[in-house]
Amino acid sequence: MSVETRVVPALGELCRRGIVAAPMAGGVSRPELAAAVSDAGGLGFLAAGYKTADGMYEEIKQLRALTSKPFGVNLFMPQPAADPAALDLYRQQLASESAWYETPIQERDDHGTDDGYEAKLALLVDDPVPVVSFAFGCPSRDELDALAHVGTYTVVTVTTPEEAQAAEWAGADAVCVQGIEAGGHQSTHRDDPQTDGSGGLGLLSLVTQVRETVQVPVIAAGGLMRGAQIAAVRAAGADAAQLGTAFLACPESGAHAMHKNALKNPLFVRTELTRAFSGRPARGLVNRFMREHGPYAPSAYPEVHYMTAGLRQAAARVGDAQGMALWAGQGHRLARDIPAGRLVQVLSAEADSAWTEMALRRSTS
Repeated sequence: MSVETRVVPALGELCRRGIVAAPMAGGVSRPELAAAVSDAGGLGFLAAGYKTADGMYEEIKQLRALTSKPFGVNLFMPQPAADPAALDLYRQQLASESAWYETPIQERDDHGTDDGYEAKLALLVDDPVPVVSFAFGCPSRDELDALAHVGTYTVVTVTTPEEAQAAEWAGADAVCVQGIEAGGHQSTHRDDPQTDGSGGLGLLSLVTQVRETVQVPVIAAGGLMRGAQIAAVRAAGADAAQLGTAFLACPESGAHAMHKNALKNPLFVRTELTRAFSGRPARGLVNRFMREHGPYAPSAYPEVHYMTAGLRQAAARVGDAQGMALWAGQGHRLARDIPAGRLVQVLSAEADSAWTEMALRRSTS
C-alpha cells in the first residue's frame, strides 16, 4: 500500500470513547493498563521511553496477548548532547544526595541521548502497531511516511501552534496538544535553557489556537481529570482527550505505591515544573529534592535523568518520597483509585452528561 493511496482511519475508529491513556514512561504505562483502557473503548498506550528496542517489543507482545483492540506506542525523539561542564557542576550539587542514600551517581557517558530511537522505529515499521506517537520533537517526513506505508496512525505531541503546524507539514495524522497543566515532561520540541518552561500556554487556550492553525485531528492533554473537562476541550475543538495523572492511581498502573499515595497526601500541596530529576522541564509534586536542586539543574536531558536514576531508586527503596520524582498534573487531587476500564466508562459518562447539559443550555439561552 503506498502512502498516496492510504486510507487514514478516523481517530474515532481507534479510540471509540475519545479517551486516550497518556504514555507514562518509567514503568507506569504497563501492558495491563493499556489493555484495560483499550478494552473499555479508549486508546491505551505503551511508553517506550528508557527501554531498549527489545524491551519495547516484549511489552508489545504482552499487550497483544491481553487485547485485540487498537493501542499505541510512544517514542522519545533524539536529543542534543548536553554541556559537559554543566553536568559536572550538577554532579557536585548532587554529592550530598549520593552520600545520604549511599548510592553512586551514574557517569554521563553510560547512556546515549537518542533513547534507541532508530532501532525502535525500525522495529515498529517491520512489525507495525495501530498508533505511534512522538514526544520531544517531530519526526522527519520520511519517518512518518514509513509508518504510514505500513498502516500506522501517527501522532506528534506539541506545545505551541507553531509546533502543531510543523507536525502537520511533516505528515502527522494528528497532534496531541499538551497544555502547561500536564504532569510529567513538557513535550516542547526544543528545551530553551534560558527558561524553566513555565511560560507555556494553558490547555483551553492552546487547543483553540491549534484548532485554528491545523486541519488534522487534535488530542487535548493537560490536567484533565473529570468528564466535564473532557467536554470542555471538545467544545474548544479537540477530537479526543488524553489523560495521564487520572490513570496514575489505577490498580493496573505501574506507579510506585508512594507515588500513588502522594497524589492526595496533604504533605504535597502543589505541583511545579522542574529540571531537577531529568534535565528537562517536567511537572511534579513539590518535594525536598525539587526544592533543593531545581534551581541548579541544567538543561541536560536525558543525561540528568540517568544521573539521578540511582538516587531516585534508592529513595524509593527506603520509603522516602521526598527524594522521588512524583510526576503529576495540576489536577492530581482529583485522582480516583478505580480500575482503568471502569475509569474510562465513568469519564465517558461524565463527558456525555456534561456535553448534553451544555447543549441544553445553548438551546434555552
